[in-house]
Amino acid sequence: MIETVARHWWMLLVRGIVAIILGVLAVSLPGVTALALALLFGAYALVDGIVAIAHALRMARTGERWGWLLAEGVLGVLFGIAALAFPGITLLLLVYIVAGWAIVTGVTAITTAWRVRATITGEWLWMLVGVLSVVFGIAVACEPAAGLFAVVYTIAFYAILTGITFVGLAFRLRPAAPATRGV
Repeated sequence: MIETVARHWWMLLVRGIVAIILGVLAVSLPGVTALALALLFGAYALVDGIVAIAHALRMARTGERWGWLLAEGVLGVLFGIAALAFPGITLLLLVYIVAGWAIVTGVTAITTAWRVRATITGEWLWMLVGVLSVVFGIAVACEPAAGLFAVVYTIAFYAILTGITFVGLAFRLRPAAPATRGV
């Protein structure tokens, strides 16, 4: 596993740079960021629902089971329309989705760091990303009424810290990359 991670160290660098850019933009434009989150989710759910309905209809022609896919598509379209019509409620729900995502990715980062600790130095950076993610997720889930702008600033702070950490980790892995290219 470490060989693959080291060989692709630059991917962590890209993730870090993108996270830093997201964080800076979120701090600079908090209202726009919050509204954009809700509207992007609504657009995604709407398009995903339409595609699922089209897929279900194609499956119906072949005699395959398609009922659940059609139901998923219809619900996606309805959720998309609701998110676009009521972005405030969407943002509150998004707060909980972000919290869950942060906790899951944090636990994953911690377990990955634990698995590679004997192979690389600096694995604490990866573990730090995981701890930051878990703490962020718990904080967001416990105080959703603190305001969506607080969530935007927390996302920005988290993104910047995670970005800096990934950039540091990428440069720690980079020296190991040439030794693993032939593996």
